[in-house]
Amino acid sequence: MIRFKSFLASTGGRIFGAFVIAALLHLVGTILIPGYSSSFAIRAMLVIASLLAVACVGQTLVVILGGIDLSIPFVIGFANVVAAQLYGEQWNFALVCLLVAVIALLIGAFNGYVSRKLEIHPLIVTLGSGMIVQGAVLLWTAGFPSGSAPQAVSDFVSIGGSVGPLPFPWLIPALVALAAVIILVLSRSPYGRRLYALGSNPGAAPLALIDPVRMWVITFAISAFFAAVAGVLLLGFTGSAYGDVGQPYLFQTIAAVVVGGAALVGGRGSYLGTIAGVLVLTEINTLLIGMGFQPAAVQAALGLIIVILVSLYGRERHIRTTI
Repeated sequence: MIRFKSFLASTGGRIFGAFVIAALLHLVGTILIPGYSSSFAIRAMLVIASLLAVACVGQTLVVILGGIDLSIPFVIGFANVVAAQLYGEQWNFALVCLLVAVIALLIGAFNGYVSRKLEIHPLIVTLGSGMIVQGAVLLWTAGFPSGSAPQAVSDFVSIGGSVGPLPFPWLIPALVALAAVIILVLSRSPYGRRLYALGSNPGAAPLALIDPVRMWVITFAISAFFAAVAGVLLLGFTGSAYGDVGQPYLFQTIAAVVVGGAALVGGRGSYLGTIAGVLVLTEINTLLIGMGFQPAAVQAALGLIIVILVSLYGRERHIRTTI
């Protein structure tokens, strides 16, 4: 019994627990809501979960580092609108994606550099830069964005898409491959080891020849990049540009990372755990909407989940105090 409790308190135990919760929520939905486990409904949930998982890549890395990125929803909206607008003006879509990626990387690098170099809390920096980005997009489009995504992007994320005989779009196997790469990078690469070391003990990391500013710049740049990728994918999913398309991801990226067992004080977390958290949130969203709850009530439920989890996990000692 003691060993079992210890397992549940560990990172691996929390990941396992999150997957179990997701399965139980799906079972409840199947019992309460007709058609909840239909093939179409499952495909829809997988696509929605995959889009959230892409947006969560950067938040996972930033939280392990010991920071938080509130600019993600704004960068998603920026990428969504800019990609649609420029493609609608007959720009080559590959060139559009390259431009969006470069700007996103610069935004993220700025967030990381200012937060670490000037020792300003990233919550303030990322929120401020995100609002600047949103304002710039609104000024550029006058609040009325136009354009759409190429058919190839829409097919890539379409709920009705398929991969040969497999009844789901290419987004699903692409996410599986991406998750495998990220998990490998975090567990096997020098970057992953430095990320956990810096998040675990920011004061001692420089003694191990880890450059904190460089790591923060790289990590926040990666976060903004994947937010931009999510924005472009959402353009294909919805079919039209919308500047506020990323707003639901403000709470959901944080909640998914925390539900997956990451510590907001840094030094602990994994992308596999984030995937588990994404599945839990997707099931909660789908279940509440299927039961007739309004979007505002669903958002309130997610906020409550964050408060509860932060109150539980936030009371734990930082990992550096246990070494």
